[in-house]
Amino acid sequence: MKSADHHKISSSRLKAIFGGSIGNLVEWYDWYAYAAFAIYFSAAFFPKEDATVQLLNTAGIFALGFLMRPLGGYIFGRLADRMGRKKSMTLSVLLMSFGSLLIAATPTYQTIGIGAPILLLTARLLQGLSVGGEYGVSATYLSEMATKNRRGFYSSFQYVTLIGGQLLALAIQLALQKVFLTDSQLHEWGWRIPFIFGAILAVVALYLRKNLEETQAFESQKNHTSNKKGTLQELLKHPKAVLTVIGLTLGGTLAFYTYTTYMQKFLVNTVHMSKEQSTLMSFTTLFIFACLQPVFGALSDKIGRRPLLIGFGIAGTCGTVPLLTLLSQTTSQLQAFLLLMLALVIVSGYTSINAIVKAELFPAQIRALGVGLPYALTVAIFGGTAEYIALWLKDRQHEHYYYWYITGCIFISLIVYVSMKDTKIDSKLDADEK
Repeated sequence: MKSADHHKISSSRLKAIFGGSIGNLVEWYDWYAYAAFAIYFSAAFFPKEDATVQLLNTAGIFALGFLMRPLGGYIFGRLADRMGRKKSMTLSVLLMSFGSLLIAATPTYQTIGIGAPILLLTARLLQGLSVGGEYGVSATYLSEMATKNRRGFYSSFQYVTLIGGQLLALAIQLALQKVFLTDSQLHEWGWRIPFIFGAILAVVALYLRKNLEETQAFESQKNHTSNKKGTLQELLKHPKAVLTVIGLTLGGTLAFYTYTTYMQKFLVNTVHMSKEQSTLMSFTTLFIFACLQPVFGALSDKIGRRPLLIGFGIAGTCGTVPLLTLLSQTTSQLQAFLLLMLALVIVSGYTSINAIVKAELFPAQIRALGVGLPYALTVAIFGGTAEYIALWLKDRQHEHYYYWYITGCIFISLIVYVSMKDTKIDSKLDADEK
C-alpha cells in the first residue's frame, strides 16, 4: 500500500512538473516568435512613410520592454500569492494565447490603417504582461512541487523550457524558410502561421494547467494572513531577500541575454559569419545549453547552490573579456563553437538554479511576488537593454567596452554570491513542510 501511495505521489509530481514546464515553453515560444518573425511582418504594420506609426511602434516597444514585464511580475505574483499558483499560471498562458491569436488575425496597415499597429502593439503588451508574470509564478510552482532533495533538478526545467521556446521558434522559422514557403509567401501571409501554432499550443498548455494540483505550500497557508499575502507592504518586510534577488540576477541575466539573444547578431556583425551559419550555430549551442540545465540543477542538489553561483561569478568575471575578444577575432567556425559553448557552460552555473535560489529566499505567502517582481525589474533594466548597449558601443567603435560592462555586472553578482548563505541549507521552502 505504501508503495502504491508513493507511486501516486511521484506520478502526480511528475505531471505537475510537466504541466508547469510545458506552459512555460509555450509562453516563451510565443514571446520569441514575435522577435524571430518581425522581419517578415513589420512592413505590413509599420509603413516607413508614416512617422506617427513609426513613433507608435517605438513607444510600444519601449513600454513593452520596460513597463510590462515588471508590471506582469507584480500582477501575476500578487495573484499567485493570494489566489493560488495554478490560477495565476492558467491566466498567464491564456493571456499569451490571446496575444498570439490577435497578432495572427490582425489585418495589415493597407487594410485598416493605423488600427493595425495599434492592435499589434496591444497584443504585444498583453504578451509582455504574461511573460513578465510567468517567470516568478512558474519558478515558485516548480520549486514548491519538487521533493526536498531534488529541488535544483526539477526547477532547472524552467530554463530548459525557456530555451526550448526559443529553439522551437527558430526551428519553425527554419522549416518555413527552407522547406514550406518562399520568401514572398512568408512576407505576404506565412508569418501568421507561427502565431496560429502558438495559440494552438497555448490551448494544450491551458488544458494541462487547468488539471494541475495546487501546491501544498500554498494550500497550507491560504487561510492565514490573507490581507497581507502578495502585497508590496509584505514584500518590503524582506529587504535583504529582495536585494539578493536583484544582485544575483544582475550579472546572470546580462550574460544570458548576451550569449543567447544577442549572440546571433554578434556572430554576423563582429565574427562575420553568414546569417545561415549564425542561425545554425545558435540553434546547436542553445540545444546543448538546454540539456546542461538539469545536470547543473542535479549537481546543486549534491553540493549546494552557492558553489555553482560562485563558480559562475569567478569564471564570468575573469573569463568574459578574453572569451569575447577571442570570439570576435576568430575565423574558425569550430573555435567559435567551442568558445560559445564554454561561455554557456559558465552561464549554466547561474541559469540552472537561479529560480530555486530565489524561491528558497521567501516564505510562501510572498514567494511568487518576491521571486517575480525584483527579477522582472532587473531583467528589464539590464537584460532588456543588453543588445542596445552592445550595438551602441559597436557603432562608436568601442565594442570592447561592452565586454567590461558584463564583467563589472558579474563581479557585483559575485560579491552577492560570496556574502549570501547557501539557500539549499537555509531554505524557506523547508518551513512550508513543517
